[in-house]
Amino acid sequence: QVQLVESGGGLVQAGGSLRLSCAVSGRTFSSYTTGWFRQAPGKEREFIAAINWNGGSTYYVDSVKGRFTISRDNAKNTVYLQMNSVKPEDTAVYYCAAKWGSAVRAFRLVDPDYWGQGTQVTVSS
Repeated sequence: QVQLVESGGGLVQAGGSLRLSCAVSGRTFSSYTTGWFRQAPGKEREFIAAINWNGGSTYYVDSVKGRFTISRDNAKNTVYLQMNSVKPEDTAVYYCAAKWGSAVRAFRLVDPDYWGQGTQVTVSS
């Protein structure tokens, strides 16, 4: 069993920055591809970014490319999402997820094995 706990959400002004963290416990974290999704009110859950087991490969949705950066520290069992130049449309609940053995490009299409509980990000204009 794998548990994921997100933190770092909050209120930020447009143009500002925020870093989300996802602490992972349980089975071997380094075996899992991990990623971030988000869900805005009234909208479907949306894939944001994924990173492979050793951090050597990443993949982003077009809307966050150049603004968001996903990274991981396997020694700390943590995955991060650095959010820069945030926009009001980035407002959503952000979820961390993990899938064993998934390619990063396929992560947006698969059903993750594990989900976190989510953390709220609100961007004010």
